[in-house]
Amino acid sequence: MPILEGILQKTDLSNGLALLISSPGGDGLSAERIINICRSYSGSKEFRAIVPGKAKSAATMICFGASIIMMGETSELGPIDPQHTVIEEKNIRRFSVYNIVKSYEDLFKRAVELKDGNLQPFLQQLANYDEKEIQEFRSALSLAEDIAIRTLESGMMKGLSKEQIRAKIEIFLTPEQTKTHGRPIYKDEALGCGLKIEAVDVRDQLWEIIYELYVRMNNFVVSQASKCIETENHSFFAASPGR
Repeated sequence: MPILEGILQKTDLSNGLALLISSPGGDGLSAERIINICRSYSGSKEFRAIVPGKAKSAATMICFGASIIMMGETSELGPIDPQHTVIEEKNIRRFSVYNIVKSYEDLFKRAVELKDGNLQPFLQQLANYDEKEIQEFRSALSLAEDIAIRTLESGMMKGLSKEQIRAKIEIFLTPEQTKTHGRPIYKDEALGCGLKIEAVDVRDQLWEIIYELYVRMNNFVVSQASKCIETENHSFFAASPGR
């Protein structure tokens, strides 16, 4: 956030702000802060999000804060449900927090509704869960939903109730429809959720320029930096570890 705010301070944004975003995601609280920074520095108090490739997870949250999202046929948003990362013998495994909580609650419910009184199999399985951890997971789910709904309520879905917004963006909140966190949500599905999408033909000349910029930036980040933030006149980047 400090790098982004620093570069926006040096940029003339009197006519508004367009944010080209490429990210696999990250922290929801950081997304909320980035939205606030973009809105605060934009002369119109709004910003446009441009997604030439992937803006997934927390990056999708940032797009929720825009007044409009520009997408091509291959542009990807994604679910915003939190993930739990486990490292086992140098192997990284990621689990849906939603599915962990749901499996715990389903198992607990089946134990409570048991008729024959043989609780031992359920107790053995429930022993694999940590109640304090489950509560933290519930809070993480609630936080992601709250950030998304508050952001949309103050932006592109202004005028709708929290309940109406939640119903519209259900596909983003849980893996019930997408089945997995990494599955793309394309522009037509996003439009169906009530998001304000500007659909662009992938052969449009402007889109070709945007996509070339995206490819060049993406290659730079993959090969030389962990992140890069640029405007027409300024460039800041964070070097990858070991470089």
